[in-house]
Amino acid sequence: MHDPAADQFCRRTRREFLWETGAGFGALGLTGLLHNDPLLANVPDAPHHAKLKFTNPMAPKKPMFPARAKAVIFLFMYGGPSQVDTFDEKPELARLDGKTITVKTFGRGGHKNQGRVVGPKFAFKNYGKCGKRVSDLFPNVGQHVDDIAFLHSMYAESPIHGSGLLMMNSGRLLSGSPCLGSWVTYGLGSVNENLPGFVVMLDNSGGPINGPKNWSSGYMPAAFQGVQLRADKTPIHDLALPPGTTREQQRELLDRLKEKNEEHLAARADNTELAARIASYELAFKMQEHAPEAVDFSKESEETKALYGIGDKKTDDFGRKCLLARRLVERGVRFIQIYSGGNHNDYNWDAHGDLVKNHSLHAGATDKPIAGLLADLKRKGLLDSTVVIWSGEFGRQPTAEYAQGTGRDHNAYGFTSWVAGGGIKGGVSVGATDELGNFAVENRFHVKNLHATVLQQMGLDPNRLTYFYGGLDQKLVGVEGAEPIKQII
Repeated sequence: MHDPAADQFCRRTRREFLWETGAGFGALGLTGLLHNDPLLANVPDAPHHAKLKFTNPMAPKKPMFPARAKAVIFLFMYGGPSQVDTFDEKPELARLDGKTITVKTFGRGGHKNQGRVVGPKFAFKNYGKCGKRVSDLFPNVGQHVDDIAFLHSMYAESPIHGSGLLMMNSGRLLSGSPCLGSWVTYGLGSVNENLPGFVVMLDNSGGPINGPKNWSSGYMPAAFQGVQLRADKTPIHDLALPPGTTREQQRELLDRLKEKNEEHLAARADNTELAARIASYELAFKMQEHAPEAVDFSKESEETKALYGIGDKKTDDFGRKCLLARRLVERGVRFIQIYSGGNHNDYNWDAHGDLVKNHSLHAGATDKPIAGLLADLKRKGLLDSTVVIWSGEFGRQPTAEYAQGTGRDHNAYGFTSWVAGGGIKGGVSVGATDELGNFAVENRFHVKNLHATVLQQMGLDPNRLTYFYGGLDQKLVGVEGAEPIKQII
């Protein structure tokens, strides 16, 4: 005979079984064992020492092991610069220029098995003691190749801007995960209490696709997300005091807000979000005073400004951002990301039409400032402790996208990134694409390997730096992990 009560008993979980065994005395014993655990600090009679105290999530933390670097500057070439027209010379393209050949490509135009070859549009020359070949697009950066490690075999999963940007920034194709800058500040905190630990500077034409998702802290507290900064007289909009408000009045208001929030800390098992909120109040208050000083270039010499191309209409905007990046590193900011290119079409490196026009514009605006940044960091003794990254979200195909013109479609299966400083070996080129620059074929490195390398240099083990979320110990390099690029360390 069917017994509904028996069915209900069989559906009990193990937890329910253990909880109810012996009329609940097992649960009573467990409660006693956990009585002093801080996670039960919201229990009214919890002992005083179990009460949670305010902990600033951005407080400086020790690295997991001795670090070679203290800061990161990520120069993000949004849109996808062409590797075969910048740093990955392919003579075979010149021989095949204009010919239709059998070649597999995959970009925004979908999968193709044939294409018209577009030969390299810029001459390459030898630079430095290492003899690295660099195109005429970057004659100033070429002067620093002995400090740079070129990664010619980068690859990722997506040839689409939105998901490609997320992958390069967060190691994920979908939004909602913390980006590299968030992981660095989460792992190490910030040594500057007056400025954000993670700063983002956008192109003057606008931001990239996905907007703030590219510098989001994802499932981490908002204290770890990037803060937009501008290299002008108003570094952060809406930061000024409200009309008629004094610093003393704002300090009093801030103290009341902190006191009110701290009252809740003892009643919460997890104080992370509240602690982050208090830290954000305090940081905003301090930035009102200190952010304008950081962007004040009046004490910089004219020689230094000229080094970055400041004063030249073509290079002034990016040059100011690079100089500000150096000043932020001096002031203890952990992670600075600068975008070259914004908006759509030829406002960024997305050269679907006239590649010569597009790349000449963007390389012309960034070459001198980037070279100036490397030179200035080096002469101030900061390059040894600062990792500088240059990369787009992907590269470009060796073939034309359209029947006419020199434009190239997206290519995520073989592109070039480079890294300098922070213990990175200079004057080396690692990995290779095929003879057309289409696929990474030698020492292939995923975007996650680049992320792992940066964390390693910052003293963080990429396979042990975790944040518990969604039932997993999440990692920037994924639950499967990734190894640093040992050839350049």
